Amino acid sequence: MSFEKEIARRRTFGIISHPDAGKTTLTEKLLLFGGAIQEAGAVKSNKIKKGATSDFMEIERQRGISVSTSVLAFNYKEKKINILDTPGHKDFAEDTFRTLTAVDSVIVVVDVAKGVEEQTEKLVEVCRMRSIPMIVFINKLDREGKDAFDLMDEVEQKLGLHVTPLSFPIGMGYDFQGIYNIWEKNINLFEGDSRKNIEETIAFSDIQSPELEKIIGEKPATKLREELELITEVYPAFNREDYLAGKLQPVFFGSALNNFGVRELLDCFINIAPTPRAKESDTRLVQPDEKKLSGFVFKIHANMDPKHRDRLAFIKIVSGTFERNKPYLHVRQGKNMKFSSPNAFFAEKKEIVDISYPGDIVGLHDTGNFKIGDTLTEGEMMNFKGIPSFSPEHFRYINNADPLKAKQLEKGVDQLMDEGVAQLFTIEMNGRKVIGTVGALQYEVIQYRLEHEYGAKCTYENFPAYKACWVLPDDPKNEEFKEFKRVKQKFLGHDKHGQLVFLADSEFSIQMTNQKYPSVKLYYTSDYYKNEN
Repeated sequence: MSFEKEIARRRTFGIISHPDAGKTTLTEKLLLFGGAIQEAGAVKSNKIKKGATSDFMEIERQRGISVSTSVLAFNYKEKKINILDTPGHKDFAEDTFRTLTAVDSVIVVVDVAKGVEEQTEKLVEVCRMRSIPMIVFINKLDREGKDAFDLMDEVEQKLGLHVTPLSFPIGMGYDFQGIYNIWEKNINLFEGDSRKNIEETIAFSDIQSPELEKIIGEKPATKLREELELITEVYPAFNREDYLAGKLQPVFFGSALNNFGVRELLDCFINIAPTPRAKESDTRLVQPDEKKLSGFVFKIHANMDPKHRDRLAFIKIVSGTFERNKPYLHVRQGKNMKFSSPNAFFAEKKEIVDISYPGDIVGLHDTGNFKIGDTLTEGEMMNFKGIPSFSPEHFRYINNADPLKAKQLEKGVDQLMDEGVAQLFTIEMNGRKVIGTVGALQYEVIQYRLEHEYGAKCTYENFPAYKACWVLPDDPKNEEFKEFKRVKQKFLGHDKHGQLVFLADSEFSIQMTNQKYPSVKLYYTSDYYKNEN
């Protein structure tokens, strides 16, 4: 197959939502349709003892939440689909924000009973800023929930989207009978427990046909016709250009747990979703069909296989082809590197691939060369934009609880910070280490992983900081900067890359610093070279 055709058959997307809206379950069902797995395991259901394929860290299985982004790929109707299943929990938001730099489109999952929730709002805002095309999937229709029209209004108002339904429920909750597929003009009937198999659909070219009454009953048939008429009056017709530009969002209804409405979503998705998109670097816009390779690291994951202490750097390929054993330039380090066993993912299974194309995610075994945001090219000096470290919101000193394991602790902390799980700051005055995270649950994950993966134990104590501000003086030699360093010395530290950071104890302290030392610039993200806050 030609290079252009390989690009055209790729679809790389992320699934985002508030925790518990059914994101991981939807991912499983998509894999089921792709024939990638034989049986789906609901993440929390005790009836099905099989754990969800995409949750492979022990702590995820215990809590029933996804804490690391997993990468899954499968083929469906001659398309190659790459899914990035992101954590919904707000404590892991930073991992999700970074993952959104690697997707070409997004599916937003909304719970029919709870509607739009806080975490969904934040994530959709990031997608809107980047004009990422979005499809909305309203999930759990077999439960009692809000009216379909009310839900679409809520999505428009709370998320600032412009929606158009491409499927519509027949009844809801107890009365739920199935889905009318507006996109393909057919009906899919719900038969209760279809958790493990795939439903057949009934084609309906004419919604006015008396057959409809026979199938779903007189009242529901009348109601469905009225609702469909209302849809054509109220909502715009689907327009692919508007969807790709992020101006129009199609809506699908279904129940991922009962495998319902998922096929409609998938069949429409592979037709309308974007192929790999161009990406901005610090020197130019890179097109996917360029012949030379470029790609960037958006995630690093240590110990994916507990038997081997391995680290994998996840690379999104932007242009060209990635070939096994071919040397590529690691731009930040300025050296060429070869990779003898690049991995492609299939949930827990990894396989070595000889060649990967734009849109694909490749896992590279890493001995500590990669950091998040690193770029690989065939010699061109450029870096992809927009993968910052955000200012953490929680800060704690980390202490070693077992003096004999100091080395293990240092190595563990070092590797986990490279993954971007949290950020490490070293206080200038006393050399003590402070860990900053976006959410408090991260501390538990770090403690758990240090003990189970590195054999090291740690304790925490509070560090009174409000925000981390990266410091950039106009002139490092001027008196004002020296004065700032002298006065604020006990609040100053360095991040992992040696950049100076001011750990301010309050909003007021930041304001006063800005007034008193105008030549010392403070930033809330670490990539201040590219985008000022």
